[in-house]
Amino acid sequence: MKVIIPLAGKGTRLRPHTHVTPKPMMRVAGKPVMSYVLDELRDLGGITEVIYITGHLKDKVEDFARKSLDIPSVFIEQKVQDGTAGAIALARDRVDQPVLIIFVDTIFDADLSVVNTTDADGIIWTKEVEDYQRFGVVVTDENGNMTKIVEKPKTPISKRANIGLYYIKNWKLLFEGIDHVLASPTNQGEYYLTDAFQYMIDKGAKIQVIDVQGWYDAGKIETMLETNQTMLMKGRARRPDNSDGSIIVDPVYVEEGVTLTNSAIGPNVSIGKGSVIDGSTLSHSIVGTGSRISRSKLSNSLIGDDTVLDGLVGEVTLGDSSEVRVSPA
Repeated sequence: MKVIIPLAGKGTRLRPHTHVTPKPMMRVAGKPVMSYVLDELRDLGGITEVIYITGHLKDKVEDFARKSLDIPSVFIEQKVQDGTAGAIALARDRVDQPVLIIFVDTIFDADLSVVNTTDADGIIWTKEVEDYQRFGVVVTDENGNMTKIVEKPKTPISKRANIGLYYIKNWKLLFEGIDHVLASPTNQGEYYLTDAFQYMIDKGAKIQVIDVQGWYDAGKIETMLETNQTMLMKGRARRPDNSDGSIIVDPVYVEEGVTLTNSAIGPNVSIGKGSVIDGSTLSHSIVGTGSRISRSKLSNSLIGDDTVLDGLVGEVTLGDSSEVRVSPA
């Protein structure tokens, strides 16, 4: 089996952080989002090659991927942002066997080993949601196989959201479907992989639908903070080695080399290595590495690496190497 991981997006919903940090390398509970996916692949086994489709900040992504996963890998740049079908089409010459496709905007709880036993032409993983209007939703037949995908439906024809995780056993039909989608003049330059799946179904393919146990969005700031909380509660928490009299409200993830002085940390806070928190209160926030926060009271905040904050109260989003100081009244 081969794996395709599209990573070309600019991560506009996570700016300013993604100006310098690739979206898949944004950290949640002290760990890059991409690492959660790579850990799943390492445990799965049976993978002959990982094909990364890169773009924005591709050098950083490639360097990180090479160091993170000991599986033969290739990197293909998506120079034209023409959609998910266009991204997967770039891997055509590398795919000669069943393929697992993973979009890394999210973290998921799923048993991927089912790919070794399924008799279907493919699998699409979904998660039942209440706010179905925000997603592409999958409609199934009485046997639990996909009949169609509808983008952002106005009526509740299904609440099973497409999470961007797919296994395609009939890889030849997949690329036939991608060719069909790319030849369509109606998509105005953006071509969707889900339309290729629809083509497969229309040609008689059976695509099994499986619900994941958990699905955690890391594609925008507010949901990244929610996912940070979830990962901390699911076992990623780490208390500081030395709190130096500071108050710790679990769960938190405090890396080695963090200095805490006269502060209150937590709940749901992650702090990167080398950061200094002095005389401050932090809750429901993520702080990068090498940052310094003093005389501040912050919640629901996302702070980059090597930042300096002094005297701030409230919520803030601050990119790497920034400095904000508020003078006492």
